[in-house]
Amino acid sequence: MNGDQPSPCGQLNGFGSEMLCKKREDYLEWPEYFMAVAFLSAQRSKDPNSQVGACIVNSENKIVGIGYNGMPNGCSDDLLPWTRTAQSKLDTKYPYVCHAELNAIMNKNSADVKGCSMYVALFPCNECAKLIIQAGIKEVIFMSDKYHDSPEMTAARRLFDLAGIIYRKFKPKCNKIIIDFDSINGRPSQKPL
Repeated sequence: MNGDQPSPCGQLNGFGSEMLCKKREDYLEWPEYFMAVAFLSAQRSKDPNSQVGACIVNSENKIVGIGYNGMPNGCSDDLLPWTRTAQSKLDTKYPYVCHAELNAIMNKNSADVKGCSMYVALFPCNECAKLIIQAGIKEVIFMSDKYHDSPEMTAARRLFDLAGIIYRKFKPKCNKIIIDFDSINGRPSQKPL
């Protein structure tokens, strides 16, 4: 900065020093924040195989819904199966589990989610795609598409394309976000023993 000219911050606030107006540069940007919220929400899932979270965001960058995969409200997750395979499909989790996308839409804290974006760990299945379309969500940002070739995901892409829903793979700027509860007290984390 030119020594003759005060910084824009200094002009606005009457400060002489640019250092008084220097913000942190290593903060989370909105997309990383919303995907991290989806991943943090997934930690609530009791599914031993797949923990998936979803975060719905409006055009003002406000979170309007969060969900994770789990059993329906009022149904004990101790009395229903969590396995992926069994002789009978009724003995697997699939007929019972509510996906993260469904729960995020049902848990919304606004009148509707029309025009919103959804951040989700896994590309949605066809059933969730139908819900997303019906809810009016305009964009889906996903982290993984590991079931890309399955009929359910192929159908979901077809539905999204027909409905004009934008879907794209999330490209994180960093691979890891650490939550350090000790940092608020100004202490470095203690390594687990």
